[in-house]
Amino acid sequence: MITLCWAAKGGSGTSVVAAAMALVSPEPTLLIDLGGDLPTVLGLPEPDGPGVHDWLRSEAAPPRLSNLEVEVDGQTTLLPAGHIAPAEPTRWAQLATWLGRERRLVIIDAGSRPPSPALFDTSDQALLVTRPCYLALRSAIRQTRRPTGVILIEEPGRSLRRNDIEASLGCPVVASILCDPAIARAVDAGLLVSRLPAGLRRQLRGAAA
Repeated sequence: MITLCWAAKGGSGTSVVAAAMALVSPEPTLLIDLGGDLPTVLGLPEPDGPGVHDWLRSEAAPPRLSNLEVEVDGQTTLLPAGHIAPAEPTRWAQLATWLGRERRLVIIDAGSRPPSPALFDTSDQALLVTRPCYLALRSAIRQTRRPTGVILIEEPGRSLRRNDIEASLGCPVVASILCDPAIARAVDAGLLVSRLPAGLRRQLRGAAA
């Protein structure tokens, strides 16, 4: 199963959501970093070697991607971003085909860029991570592809509600995550892997499944 996570606006929390979804999964999981922030979020050393973006600009065969993986915990491995730069659509298609054959659960953090059409079409679920922010919602509505579900980062004082998000995007909110200082503390301390906040674990369990 392939889950694609992305945001229509920066600062929405996509990397934290993708990382947490991988950590709560009971299955072996491949976490793919297209945005470049996952090592920091997970408290891992910054990879100094190539990553998925370097592979996309090369002529290497898809099985070579396995050599780039970094262990996160006993169930999760990370395919780091590498040096981010544009790549040909045919290489994205090759990546999507390879992922479609992957037996592990695959979670892709696409950051705040519009996802590759090939990855979007291959994914079993495409989850937009957003805050109840008018600018983020407007940007999401303008995109050509619609998510299959939304992960809503709840913030006190916002006028937009869950039903506003669902009506505007035409898809359900599959998980709501409260802005909790415990999440920010775990990320800042590099302890998300070992001390994933219980509230975040509970709120994302259904989306990860």
